[in-house]
Amino acid sequence: MIRIADINKSFGEKHVLKGITATFEAGKTNLIIGQSGSGKTVLTKCIVGLHSVDSGQIHYGDKDFIVMDFKEKKQLRQEIGMLFQGGALFDSLTVEENVLFPLSMFSDQSMSEKRDRANFCLNRVKLDNANKLFPAEISGGMKKRVAIARAMAMNPKYLFCDEPNSGLDPQTSIVIDNLIKEITDEYNMTTVVITHDMNSVMEIGDNIIFIYKGEKWWEGSNEDILKTENKEINDFVYASKYMRRLKAAK
Repeated sequence: MIRIADINKSFGEKHVLKGITATFEAGKTNLIIGQSGSGKTVLTKCIVGLHSVDSGQIHYGDKDFIVMDFKEKKQLRQEIGMLFQGGALFDSLTVEENVLFPLSMFSDQSMSEKRDRANFCLNRVKLDNANKLFPAEISGGMKKRVAIARAMAMNPKYLFCDEPNSGLDPQTSIVIDNLIKEITDEYNMTTVVITHDMNSVMEIGDNIIFIYKGEKWWEGSNEDILKTENKEINDFVYASKYMRRLKAAK
């Protein structure tokens, strides 16, 4: 579980995050949605420590992230998996070497144990035979699955996903959504997903936070989101043709 309380963040005169409080529960896919520029990515970067907060509290379980020293934060980050928007694979490394990378950085296991773990993770995302391929030789969906395998490599307690379906076709997006949901349930991870994809919201949104102009404007499940009368979130949700058809069918 991750708990944040009264998070504020400014850049110069621009007040980007305005007193955001939320709880991201273990074993659930926690989604952060909102318009571009609303503060979603800044909030996530604050939670993982890429930005320092101006004020507020961040707790990973019973650990107070704000008061941790560098060594303690480094140790905690070994429990965090990251899935970046573009996959962020190393082009010069094979699929297997990409998954091995965090293990080589943070694990004291033998090379044999690291390879076993990398192969386990690749098997889990159904990429058993892709070990020796390079990123340029695989599809966009496969790259995302490699990135998920790499994020899983250290058996994290916490998983952060930034627009995991960006650039993917609808069918591949469903595969990625289902995979994120499956590993969240399977390993009881605290998963936080930034997304604009309303299909993802409706398919895997256990807990959804809507950020509007730097404030937490709404919170609920994917069932609640269809019932809310909040104007701003309705404008956001029903902007897509898919969601307008769904609304009309209600």
